[in-house]
Amino acid sequence: MGVPPATGGSREDEMSHHEAPADRFRYDAYELDPANAQLTCRYSVGDRHFFEQVTFAPGGDWGSAATAAAARLVFLLAGVSYYKTSAPPVVDLGETATTADERRFLRTFYTEGLAEFAHRNRLDLQATEFVGPDLARRDPAAGARADGRPLVPFGGGIDSIVTAEAVGARHPGASLFVVSKFGDRFEAIDRAAAATGLPVVRAEREVDPTVVRSAELGYLNGHVPVTGILSAVAVMAAVLGGHDAVVMSNEWSSSFGNVVVDGRAVNHQWSKGLEFEEGFRRVLADTLDPAPEYFSLLRPRSELWVAARFAALDRYHRVFRSCNRAFHIDRAKRLDRWCGRCDKCCFIDLILSPFLPPAALAAVFDGREPLADPSLADRFRALLSVGAGAKPFECVGEERECRAAVRLAAARPDRAATPLLQALAAEVGPAPDGEDPDVLLAPLGPHCIPDAYAPEAQLV
Repeated sequence: MGVPPATGGSREDEMSHHEAPADRFRYDAYELDPANAQLTCRYSVGDRHFFEQVTFAPGGDWGSAATAAAARLVFLLAGVSYYKTSAPPVVDLGETATTADERRFLRTFYTEGLAEFAHRNRLDLQATEFVGPDLARRDPAAGARADGRPLVPFGGGIDSIVTAEAVGARHPGASLFVVSKFGDRFEAIDRAAAATGLPVVRAEREVDPTVVRSAELGYLNGHVPVTGILSAVAVMAAVLGGHDAVVMSNEWSSSFGNVVVDGRAVNHQWSKGLEFEEGFRRVLADTLDPAPEYFSLLRPRSELWVAARFAALDRYHRVFRSCNRAFHIDRAKRLDRWCGRCDKCCFIDLILSPFLPPAALAAVFDGREPLADPSLADRFRALLSVGAGAKPFECVGEERECRAAVRLAAARPDRAATPLLQALAAEVGPAPDGEDPDVLLAPLGPHCIPDAYAPEAQLV
């Protein structure tokens, strides 16, 4: 099916600060363009129209029912980025028929995935109404997949590196999966990807340009559950490429919230958590037959354990990057090094400090190791939930594993002369029940790892 020229979202007469918001967000249509290996999704709020395009690697059966079914999932999940521009009370699914289970999952995806957005904008999304054609049941679309060809979404940080190492060691047919902005690549991801030695399957995602102009156009702004959207994109890539699994790298602590508001947890990482993983797996099982296995290999593992494993992978120590400044949308503002000051830099330094000597971490941060900077004490206190600081709205570990990391690192002889670390260790004090490093370094909690991938779970 051909895709018309993408004109949505380019209007100059968008909603101003003084214009009343439309009362509903509408899913308009999605279109497949096999000639350009492209999916276009269209949405609207009143007279404002948005589009999103995802371009995949060439190849695959673009005429299959499985490809169309996978595209539909991308369409459903990607809409959240445009709904948030005004967060109207009604989500209109247009002509897209959904089952009761799909609507339940979609509602949860919106309310939990946008919980941080709602909290920051002082909104209540719990009463949001979802309307559209009802489908009594869905017959899964038949597809094909080749065992032993997993796809590993890869972001260049310690989690995805550990997963790639484990999966690649057992599956010669494994590939990394990287999503970037249209016409752009992140060097921070590509350098680490090259170090794995695995082939890379790519997709390019173009978000409607007006969303980037949110402040200028008077749109609401805030965090969206991007991992959920990219998970759907990865599943579509897996269907097109005949991959048997999408292997994520989301660990145990991503299921824990940042703050509790009116009795509900607000979790910056909700779409990395177990609730999303289980719900998405159910939707996949009802959509595709067979569906690619979707699971996180690190689900029963803490970030403390992941850091211990990563510390032994020394060839990655100078190429990995988790600092958000390396992934700035504006290339002119993108750093080619760690900034050494943000919450992500502080967390990575802290979680690796029990397992790497100070000189090694100083090299990672190009001489700007956060633990060597006393002015960052309050950032570390927030990670540890010491004092008034709350866990930052970032992809960082849970307070118990951060405290365990402080205690372990402070006990290292080569850290006796790190005043900030010693002061933090004194503030957190001895380990109570639940913060014993031996507990946090052992498997934790439930997971969805299929039996076929259990050996990889043991490798990591």
